[in-house]
Amino acid sequence: MALMAVREAAVAATDRSRTRVRHWLALLVVGCFAGTAGASVLPEERIDVLYHSYDGGGVKIDGPSVLVRKSIGESVSVSGKYYVDTVSGASIDVEAAGVDVNSAASPYAEERTEYNAGIDYLNDRTLISAGYATSQENDYDAETVSFGITQTFFGDLTTVSLTTSYGDDVIGRNDRPDFEEHLERRRYGLTLTQILRTDLIAAFSYEAVIDEGFLNNAYRQVRYRDSSSARGYSYQPEAYPDTRNSDAFGLRAIYHLPNRRSALRGEYRYFQDNWAIEAHTGELRYTHSHDDNWLFELKLRHYDQTGADFYSDLYDFRDAQNYLARDKEMGPFSSNTIGLGATYNLPRFAIPGFERSSINLYWDHIRFDYEDFRDVRVSPDDYAAGKEPLYQFDANVARFYLSFWF
Repeated sequence: MALMAVREAAVAATDRSRTRVRHWLALLVVGCFAGTAGASVLPEERIDVLYHSYDGGGVKIDGPSVLVRKSIGESVSVSGKYYVDTVSGASIDVEAAGVDVNSAASPYAEERTEYNAGIDYLNDRTLISAGYATSQENDYDAETVSFGITQTFFGDLTTVSLTTSYGDDVIGRNDRPDFEEHLERRRYGLTLTQILRTDLIAAFSYEAVIDEGFLNNAYRQVRYRDSSSARGYSYQPEAYPDTRNSDAFGLRAIYHLPNRRSALRGEYRYFQDNWAIEAHTGELRYTHSHDDNWLFELKLRHYDQTGADFYSDLYDFRDAQNYLARDKEMGPFSSNTIGLGATYNLPRFAIPGFERSSINLYWDHIRFDYEDFRDVRVSPDDYAAGKEPLYQFDANVARFYLSFWF
């Protein structure tokens, strides 16, 4: 029983972190591979080869990714992406459970593999896109289909994009082969991009997300006060509602400075859901080109959110309410990011078979501060239950990738 508890603690803790981390990495990788929204045109013919890594909160994630885009004639473009995450480490929850991270039972490692395929069809000023993605790991399988349409108006000064996707996930448990739950995910998006001046572009976006099914983690637990326990609390499984609806609104602007070598990009995003979580994100980027070969970037980002209405770091008693959560990402917290990046464009045809190529390196440092999640790794002799120090940690994210244009 003790060994089983250790294994569940290790899996649960790492799963908490990997969900958040993969969300961050997904956004960063998309940022590496995606361009600025504009007129309805086929994506560039190119190959991107990426290595990404995350190190923070006791968890390490790294792996490669390859994206290939190729046009077929003047109206069709196809793409394929291969993405791998290798997760290892022991987060705060493993350490708090009293696990020896050097023992054979406690180190946690897994690999997640994702495949994507897409097709784009251009008809005059209309771009129609469709995609399919699938990912597998030892206790979670996911499939997603997506569709989008982009139309330009008013001499290509205005672009409207509509997107939708449907996902079907299967959740399991490593220690229970008979455990199986399902989650359905639906997303709907609208983006309006407007060229205001020759040096200024603005965009508005809206996204609605509907999740139905098994939304909590199969391993995760919450803690509640227990006077019979030496540490002053005990654990029980968490319980989430089986539906979650959210809305997000975003504003973005890109301004090219008069020197024509620099640009400022500002973004703001507001998020809310029916679990009472509200989040605000602000980001500012400065890019500067040098000698037509170098591009440098500085990024500042701030994120802040409230907690779900059923979240608590410590409940007063067992089964205190119908829904229970102690995932720190469901509680109130904030993060601050500073990022640096550089791109070097190689001379034309420097690599045989490719017209252009570039070398890219980007690094982000992120500080997480949790307002209602306590570091229970401290001794109960020094801190009473619910009085432990608040948890915080730093993380580093690196992306190195090569791009090749046909």
